[in-house]
Amino acid sequence: MQDPVKRARSPLRPLPNLIFASRWLQLPLYLGLIVAQGVYVVHFLVELLHLVEAAFGSSAALEKLITSIGYKTTVPITTLNETVIMLVVLALIDVVMISNLLIMVIVGGYETFVSRMNLEGHRDQPEWLSHVNASVLKVKLAMSIIGISSIHLLKTFINADNYTEKVLIAQTVIHIAFLLSAMAIAYTDRLMSDTGRVNGHGKPH
Repeated sequence: MQDPVKRARSPLRPLPNLIFASRWLQLPLYLGLIVAQGVYVVHFLVELLHLVEAAFGSSAALEKLITSIGYKTTVPITTLNETVIMLVVLALIDVVMISNLLIMVIVGGYETFVSRMNLEGHRDQPEWLSHVNASVLKVKLAMSIIGISSIHLLKTFINADNYTEKVLIAQTVIHIAFLLSAMAIAYTDRLMSDTGRVNGHGKPH
């Protein structure tokens, strides 16, 4: 009988080999996300620069910040106030969280669906990458989306005067929908894991 190890290492037939190699078609997608990450870094630095300039009294930078965050008031804003600072900081946090989401998708997705990165033993290996799989990645992405949605909702509530009641209710409902979806994904993943353990090792005592 053929050794299972040798059978596993035998070359793939042409068609299976082509199908398996098609996973590399995802590489341009991940490279594109890296470019998007770079755009977010530039946006973050520009907003941070405007915040610092506005703190030192630049009216042009303050105007750009107010336009960027969509803050409106009946009284003209001539100096940087707490509300504007809070909205700008939340916008910066939003960029960071989206950037974290991009890293999770790029690194986790490449490791899961394209090729191993062989980071075992590397001092900078992310803790979550050591046990990442498609299910874990889905749960982590869902939690990241909830975090981003929370920041957006907080920004909306702080700037509530510029939004209609319909928009406030809609954003709250959407956030709750994200939360319920994440809970459903985590619960489904737990059920599948429990089923796998039962099928693989017998019914637990």
